[in-house]
Amino acid sequence: MKVYIKALSYYLPERIVTNAELLNDFPEWSVDKVTAKVGVTSRHLAADNETAGDLAEKAARRLFEEYGISPSEIDFLLLCTQSPDYFLPSTACLLQHRLGIPVTSGAFDYNLGCSGCIYGLAVAKGLVSAGIARNVLLLTAETYSKYLHPSDKSNRSIFGDGAAACLISTDGFAEIGDFVCGTDGSGAENLIVKTGASKQRKPTGIFKEDEEGHTWYDDYLYMNGGAIFNFTLETVPVLVRQLLDKSGSQKEEIDYFIFHQANKFMLNTIRKVCVLPKEKFYVSLENTGNTVSSTVLIGLKDCLLNGTIKAGMQVVVAGFGVGLSWGGTILKFSNQN
Repeated sequence: MKVYIKALSYYLPERIVTNAELLNDFPEWSVDKVTAKVGVTSRHLAADNETAGDLAEKAARRLFEEYGISPSEIDFLLLCTQSPDYFLPSTACLLQHRLGIPVTSGAFDYNLGCSGCIYGLAVAKGLVSAGIARNVLLLTAETYSKYLHPSDKSNRSIFGDGAAACLISTDGFAEIGDFVCGTDGSGAENLIVKTGASKQRKPTGIFKEDEEGHTWYDDYLYMNGGAIFNFTLETVPVLVRQLLDKSGSQKEEIDYFIFHQANKFMLNTIRKVCVLPKEKFYVSLENTGNTVSSTVLIGLKDCLLNGTIKAGMQVVVAGFGVGLSWGGTILKFSNQN
């Protein structure tokens, strides 16, 4: 059974923080240095009282309005987030009620980051293929900014908040291909928030310096940039080869590549290692930053709007990061909405 992306939208918070504003906290930096290092000039950040659930709701409502979709058509809801509104209940259950989706629909959260939209597409395709659902609403939403220590200039320059909404169905404008997914939990501590959940509920106040000279705070997000970079360079080229082999495609037959928008330097290095043409490779973090699970869906939407992706094209989409985890698929585009 063929399964498709039928609709796609996204939402970014109203608050925008520019590099010039970041310099108020980090005067040793320059605007040009931040831009050159990570490829970001501004990022959208959630308000203090704005949650990932709020962002996801706005992305979903935008999708409904843009495509003339009624919430009554949805029969399954998936939410990818690592910043849920509550430990329980599932934020997806709250969104079912807030969006007016029927009570006969299934709904659940799943905790995954940078590969999250790929995993969501895989689960949604499985639900539709198995006849469990006809119209699956996949939402990705993250507010990493709330996990960042005020002195963490590296991650504050990289990450932005945002949400995306994607409808997966039995018809649509992009056929979803086979998937390649992987997980390596041995690298979990390279991207982690150590406290707040059941393992260590109370803050510890502990911090230490890692081998790169970055401060690791137990109570805030920590990323070992060097380890994540090496993991990506080892994993993504293999992922691309496996995807091509599984689909029986040649690299030259792929019209475009949209990878998780981690940072500009990492993306350009991946492109060179994978030997991909620059004109076929998406890099766009300038006004959004790294929005974690939403970067690929945001990229797809922007490419549809600006005409980069057209009917008849094959597009590789891939995500990789926290977990450690990775995944990819090939989308075949037909008539677009």
